[in-house]
Amino acid sequence: MASISTLGIGSGLDLSSTLDKLQTAEKDALKPISTQQTAYTAKLSAYSTMKSALETFQTANSKLNSADLFSASKTSSSSGAFSATTTSAAAAGSYSINVTSLAKAQTLTTGVQSSSSTALASGDSTLSIKLAGSDKTVDVSISAADSSLTGIRDAINKANAGVNASIIKAGDGSYRLSLTSAKTGTDNAMTLSVSGDSTLQSMLNYSGTGSSNLTQSVAAQNAKLSVNNVEIESSSNNISDALEGITLNLSDVTSGNQTLTISKDSSATATAIADWATAYNTLLDTFNTLTKYTAVKTNTATQDSSNGPLLGDSTLRNIQSQMKQMLTNTASTSTFKSLSQIGITSDPTSGKLKTDTTALDAAVTKDPDGIKAMIVGDGKTTGIASKMATSLTGWLSSSGEIQTAKDGVSKTLTSLSAQYTKVSDRIDATIARLKKQFTALDLTVSKLNSTSDYLTAQFDNSSKSSS
Repeated sequence: MASISTLGIGSGLDLSSTLDKLQTAEKDALKPISTQQTAYTAKLSAYSTMKSALETFQTANSKLNSADLFSASKTSSSSGAFSATTTSAAAAGSYSINVTSLAKAQTLTTGVQSSSSTALASGDSTLSIKLAGSDKTVDVSISAADSSLTGIRDAINKANAGVNASIIKAGDGSYRLSLTSAKTGTDNAMTLSVSGDSTLQSMLNYSGTGSSNLTQSVAAQNAKLSVNNVEIESSSNNISDALEGITLNLSDVTSGNQTLTISKDSSATATAIADWATAYNTLLDTFNTLTKYTAVKTNTATQDSSNGPLLGDSTLRNIQSQMKQMLTNTASTSTFKSLSQIGITSDPTSGKLKTDTTALDAAVTKDPDGIKAMIVGDGKTTGIASKMATSLTGWLSSSGEIQTAKDGVSKTLTSLSAQYTKVSDRIDATIARLKKQFTALDLTVSKLNSTSDYLTAQFDNSSKSSS
């Protein structure tokens, strides 16, 4: 079959151009489908953008929807020897702290060995490790082949016996094995006993009393302190059970009584509320971009292409409307019912929130519990942030509105793809049929032209003969 470019050569007709025009006309039927595919692909991407924006806001909302936020406290110490962290249970006030000793982990060190890799034992042995505060004894197997300092170190560390082993190199040909309790305090002081090789027995046996070849470099020690003149002893330097909601972190001894001050931290609450309002505005910016509308220009038949892909979308519109309704809490048990009472007002035109930080700081400082009642409520069904949290979880779930909308668009795109393929195949078949017909026409006309030329020549010859 002749190619399109060769059509009409035999007949002299412009069949190639005609077929090109017919093909272009037929393919116009694909344009509406392509336009729909482009629009729905943009819509699918827009739903993903919308979901991501809601997830970002959900993070800010989760920070606000915390009861602990409204009872946050801050600490200050008159000494660098200790610091403190608090929970919502911490009571504001001043505490007198006097640290007389820090908790320490016991360290035992062996005598000097000339090599860290040379085996020391002539037979297999078992090292038994027991901590003072535990009824459990951990047995560590040490083979003769692996009885070097390195081998003993590795065997102890693998045993998870509450003891960490390391090798100290004091100089060339001077190595020591160091054993340190994994935790501080006298309950973690260790005793060691070896059964088997006499060399290892001599080197590692340690009962805590009597002579031994192991040197106690650091003795196990408990932390000792007083809180408001009440004596406290702890195996750890991090003490969480002395004061409710307060963990003391000791780093040094003090020179007499020092002061720890716990005070309410309203700044953290105010910051979280302001950040939440900013996050809400950022979410609205995304919504506005996705629903942007540009009016049709004069003498323009189609809508401006700069319109947002979710213009008029019911899913986005419903979510935005519900969120706006959640900005007040008329059921609040406090005098605070709306955000405007704490310095956060809503622009009637854009819907964005404007924060008066001075008014917000004053409200949070004066009545954090009242604001908590409005924003958090019972943490489930009441409270601005609580209701937002419940709704966001639903919207963003695998069976929520956004996923349902995405599934619908994906289904439509699949249908459009099948429709495009069907129409394209029909067009290809039509063009192939027309090309075949045009080729046949070209051949037929070519033959007729040849016959005409032949007959004309014969008539000419006959006329010349008659003359």
